[in-house]
This record gives sequence, structure tokens and C-alpha cells, in this order.
Amino acid sequence: MAEIQLKNVSKRWGSFVGVDNFDMTIADREFLVLLGPSGCGKTTTMRMIAGLEEATDGDIVIGGRVVNDLDPKDRDIAMVFQSYGLYPNMNVYENIRFPLKVRKVDPATHDERVMRAADMVELREFLHRKPAELSGGQRQRVALARAIVREPNVFLMDEPLSNLDAKLRVSTRAQIKNLQHELKVTTIYVTHDQIEAMTLADRVVVMKRGVIQQVGTPTEIYDRPANTFVAGFIGSPAMNLMEGTLSGGTFSGDHVSISGLSGPDGPVTLGFRAEDAAVAETGPQAEITAPVYTMELLGDATMITVKAGGALVSVKASKDYRIEIDEPVGLNIPAEICHLFNQKTGARIDV
Repeated sequence: MAEIQLKNVSKRWGSFVGVDNFDMTIADREFLVLLGPSGCGKTTTMRMIAGLEEATDGDIVIGGRVVNDLDPKDRDIAMVFQSYGLYPNMNVYENIRFPLKVRKVDPATHDERVMRAADMVELREFLHRKPAELSGGQRQRVALARAIVREPNVFLMDEPLSNLDAKLRVSTRAQIKNLQHELKVTTIYVTHDQIEAMTLADRVVVMKRGVIQQVGTPTEIYDRPANTFVAGFIGSPAMNLMEGTLSGGTFSGDHVSISGLSGPDGPVTLGFRAEDAAVAETGPQAEITAPVYTMELLGDATMITVKAGGALVSVKASKDYRIEIDEPVGLNIPAEICHLFNQKTGARIDV
């Protein structure tokens, strides 16, 4: 069993706080993604779990054992980094086998374990090659196989796909998801890419400046963001956010008026997803009327963006919809798909 508990874990360097009071339990066999922009503390959190950074405060518990004072090699974890870290003078077989030699695992078991790991990442035909003869995607798969062969209790993955091109990222992402399902190993995955987080995770931890903003399933975080930071970070495109005033159930702002909302009167930030709104005829029936700022053809849809006051607002239209830049367009924003946030704190307003 490899349940991981982080009990009020913090990391400080002098007056700088890298991670502030990180407190949560990661279930056995769970795939948890730490998500946030650069400098938010996600990699520092992972490095503390690995033992590569010492926690300033708090306890790290793996499988019921406090590991704060244990060396990385004694924590029964395997790490996959953004840089592949392969030995250039060894072929793929020896790179995968290397952790077994270092840990003095019975040599009689090496071949079977290397072959099993190589098969899981579809590398058997490349075992004789040196890293220099492999593509970026193949090298990343060698790094994955080298972690798998250890048969650890915990996988830690630090932005393992960021060096790959877009097509390889999609295929390798699917491979990682399938591997975790097969191996049933607790996995913590660090990324700044919200699409990776949404597609891979059982749960996502969104971080900002060392502080947890929200923890939940990808669906929970997408459908009910806890604040404007999460709303503006999750989604492609991110949630539209507009500042205005709520009075008697009607939101009013630059170029926008939406009725039928519930919430306290006063200044608020209104949010809605591009796919939940619709292009409409201009006129009084449209909640937003503004000139087109840009039109993007996505293949399965057309993204229309308008500039309403100081905000850029995007809406998905049908794939054959066409309109010229600067032409006025109306947007329908049903009240039931809107989110309201406190304009001062950014926190979600639930009514």
C-alpha cells in the first residue's frame, strides 16, 4: 500500500515561501496531478516527497511511515524527469537494467524484468540502440521503462512530456495513462499543461504561489472552479471573465446585460465557458453585442472572439460559421451557465 500523506508541509528559503502549508492525502493507486504556472511550488512539493528537498515544516508519510529523514533511495519511489537522464554510452537494454544493478537485485531476474518493462512501452525492437539513435519520444519511453523496472511503490513524474512535439505528447500521454492503469501504482505528476492534467488525473491540485487553490476531479474543477484563478487557468480556451455589477438579478457591464442570475447585489466577476454560449442575431435579444476581434477555424468548430469593454470574450460557433473581423455580432449567454465570483477576493459565489 502506498498512500501518501502530506501533513501541513511547507518549504521556505529565508523569507521566500515556496510551498505553504500543503495538507492532503493521496490515495493508494491514485493518479494525482499537481498543476499550476511556473513558480507555483508544484515541483518543490514533488522534490520534498522524493527527498531531494528537505521540508521546512510538516511531515511526509508514505505507506504509513514518516520519511522526512530517509534518503531518496530508501523511499521506494521512481522518478521520471523532463530531461531523460539516459547514459549515452549504454544501449537501451542496459539503461533500463541499470537501476536493478545499482540496487543489487538478483541478476537472474534482470532479463525478464527488463523485457517486461520494454514491452509495456513498446521498445523491445530498440533495445540494442544507443540513446543518440532514438527520437525524443523513444528516449522518454526508455526513461519510463527504467522507472517501471524498479517496481516502486510510488511514481513521481516531473513534466515528462514538455520536450516532445505536439503529436508525440498526445500519444505518450495516452501511454502513461494506460501504464498507470496496468501497474496500479500511486503516481504524482507535475505539469503546467492543463490539458495533460484534465486527461490524466484522478484528481487535480491547482497551485498558485505555493498555496493550494483547489483540489478535485477534473470535472469538478472544470465545472465549478473555486476562484477566478482556477477559472482562468483551466480550459482551452480558459473561462471568459467579465467585471460588472449585479443588481436585482441582472449583471451589467460593458456591452453586456444578463438577467435571471442569483447573487448579492454589488460588483462581481461573471464567468462562462466558450462552448456554453452561442452566436445570436444582433439586437435586444443578444446579451452581448460587440465587434468581432478575431475568428479562428478549429476544424470541429469556429472560435469567435469579441472585445467587450476591456475583456476578450470567446464563443464557439459551428465549424462552417463565418464572419468578418470588426463586424458586429451578438452572443447569447444563458443565465444558468454563468458563474459568479467576488470581484475583490476572486472567490466563487455560491447561492
